[in-house]
Amino acid sequence: MTHHTSPSEGQATDHVVGLLLAAGGGRRLGGRPKALLPHRGRPLVEHAVAVLRAGGCSRIHVVLGAEAAAIRTRADLSGCVLVDNSDWTEGMGSSLRAGLESLAGTGAEAVLVSLVDQPGIGPEAVARVLGAYESGASLAAAAYGGERGHPVLFGADHWAGIAATATGDRGARAYLRAHGDAITLVECGDVARPYDIDTETDLVHLE
Repeated sequence: MTHHTSPSEGQATDHVVGLLLAAGGGRRLGGRPKALLPHRGRPLVEHAVAVLRAGGCSRIHVVLGAEAAAIRTRADLSGCVLVDNSDWTEGMGSSLRAGLESLAGTGAEAVLVSLVDQPGIGPEAVARVLGAYESGASLAAAAYGGERGHPVLFGADHWAGIAATATGDRGARAYLRAHGDAITLVECGDVARPYDIDTETDLVHLE
């Protein structure tokens, strides 16, 4: 008989892998990869990994694309599994697929997905969404004023369906829309701000 421990017993992180999507080329930022934008004196990708760790993810996979070699050189991503997405120009969907493929054989029962360009989302939001994990059937997302956002948590039962519909820049949006009734929304608006670093004017959010 398999003994399933509840997240409250502190075992959730053994079963959930953090997946950071950091492959974008920053097209609207003049071709500057978001992963390398400076934030608090270090590359933004490093900050995003630290947030996942502080939020309770002990295992982290990072999907790289644009300037992957430079990111490996300039950012300290020790302890992370680095996944190269050669199709990163196709959009976020290809990075999500590459990240899910990298989980094969890890024994993970769920994945918590975060985006490199959302520094306003910190460890508190990660921990809350992580707390919604129950099994491979889990489906959860942070919400901001009731609106679904990141991070999102996908149990392994959903990975094939998500990979099949993750095209272009849609990521998991189509799958989540089709399975809206099954999603546990975890309100995080009191502890996080879900802005994106997309354009030059958004750089004001970096420190």
